[in-house]
Amino acid sequence: MIVNQEVWGNIPLLHIHTDNMNEETPVVIFLHGFMSAKEHNLHYAYQLVDKGVRVLLPDAKLHGDRSEGLTEMQMNLHFWDIVLNSIQEVEQLYNELKNKKLLASDKIGIAGTSMGGIVTSGCLKHYEWIQTAAICMGAPGFIKLAEYQLQQFAKSGINWAMSEEEIQHTKELLAKYDVSLTPEKFAGRPVFFWHGELDKTVPFNETYNFYLTLREYYVANPESLKFLANRNAGHAVPRDGMLAATEWLAQHLA
Repeated sequence: MIVNQEVWGNIPLLHIHTDNMNEETPVVIFLHGFMSAKEHNLHYAYQLVDKGVRVLLPDAKLHGDRSEGLTEMQMNLHFWDIVLNSIQEVEQLYNELKNKKLLASDKIGIAGTSMGGIVTSGCLKHYEWIQTAAICMGAPGFIKLAEYQLQQFAKSGINWAMSEEEIQHTKELLAKYDVSLTPEKFAGRPVFFWHGELDKTVPFNETYNFYLTLREYYVANPESLKFLANRNAGHAVPRDGMLAATEWLAQHLA
């Protein structure tokens, strides 16, 4: 397994592959969580590369090699800007894969944990070229998650530095990327969800209820949609969840 530190455009990333991979090799772009960084998901990359999949692990804006030393509270103010920027950068990475002749087909999957799972959900709304996806602790409902975040900040006594007008503008912007408003955009593509039932950061019920709605669009191919819940897990993916997600991606890119 080869791990290259590269910069594609303005995006620092880890490019993980083997010597015998070529332009016909399937690819997964795997997106990290909030306050994390690209190298923290190398265990996902190891499993995928071992199954014959090329992997890109990019750093999100203000994370990893792109850090500007902001506190977590300061980062919270940029959360949705980071998410929407990452959705745009996924397309940039896809175009670079084509330009570098590393992807001759459309055997490409998008996946991520937490914020990365949220980004993956938004990508499924906008990019028809995604063949399969894995959403771990992600929220397809951007507006509902934003409202939940504001509630949690209020409970913690944090004064959110946004006016009502700014909040409304943000909701209108998020609606453009909120795939829970347009579940038909999943278009029957193979999608895997993992979520812990005790998750307090990205609520389990909202994601699971969306999955139940989504099943109506998979009547013809129910095996292409899977939700793996963990009754005892909070906001962290255990080993069995990681293995299930990587197996799903590799299987549906084969």
